Amino acid sequence: MTTTYGVLSEGLEKRFADVHALRGLDLAVPEGTVCGVLGPNGAGKTTAVRILATLVAPDAGSAFVAGHDVIRDPAGVRRRIAVTGQYASVDGDLTGAENLRLFAKLLRAPRARAEELLEQFGLTAAAGRPARTYSGGMRRRLDLAASLLVPPRVLFLDEPTTGLDPHSRNGIWDSVRGLASQGTTVLLTTQYLEEADQLADEVVLIDEGRAAHRGTPAELKAKIGSYAEVVVGHASGLRQAAAVLDQLTGSPPVLDEERLTVGAVAADQSLALPRIVRELDAAGVLVVDVALRRPTLDEVFLRLTDRKEAAA
Repeated sequence: MTTTYGVLSEGLEKRFADVHALRGLDLAVPEGTVCGVLGPNGAGKTTAVRILATLVAPDAGSAFVAGHDVIRDPAGVRRRIAVTGQYASVDGDLTGAENLRLFAKLLRAPRARAEELLEQFGLTAAAGRPARTYSGGMRRRLDLAASLLVPPRVLFLDEPTTGLDPHSRNGIWDSVRGLASQGTTVLLTTQYLEEADQLADEVVLIDEGRAAHRGTPAELKAKIGSYAEVVVGHASGLRQAAAVLDQLTGSPPVLDEERLTVGAVAADQSLALPRIVRELDAAGVLVVDVALRRPTLDEVFLRLTDRKEAAA
């Protein structure tokens, strides 16, 4: 049963003094897929990863990673995983090449593997420079390369693109897609909802220590219906447009006075764009643009967790 999953956990519990971090967390991540783990701050994401990586023992429940029990066989788990944390852990005084060669020696990996990864991650030209001179994106790529010197069965990525520019982020995304296509299971925690949308085969939304919602990005978006957005011609029309959307969608509208937009989630799948236009016209709202679209994962996240501060 466990061999078909890269990660499988049932009923994971963990307390830290008065904080109940995990309250029966269940995960099932098929081999060779990317699972995006999302949740508000303090939801239990980091605790879950630390348990699955054998850094912390659970108080209750069970977990298997790459088919090995994290409690009974932690050494077996460690031989088959790699963990890349939120911050690059390379030595700034060593060159990029020296960093990888050092890790290769410690992991008993072939020296040629270090050279191969430098080329794969576009670091060959900078291989002779101290890592402290690298940009944030280059350091993250070097850190990820170090994690892959011995190809892992399961890779844990904790906020892998925090602080990176879009070009560097896309490079990391390409690397993650390549790993999954080669059979590596990837468990990704991220605060970038677009990242999960781009990479994840399945998204698990953790809230208060439990897997509150799960599904493909498309399935989670379908849970909350469509998103209606109106751009008005003048700030005086924002309140009127909000009242119309409130009545049509039954959801609290969100106003943006700078962009002159009003948006609301429409759980009613039958709500059509012509009806929105008619109601706005009847209310005398000067409209610049109207759209009815699928929600973003950001909107799904806020709606399903019901915590607007989680977007900060």
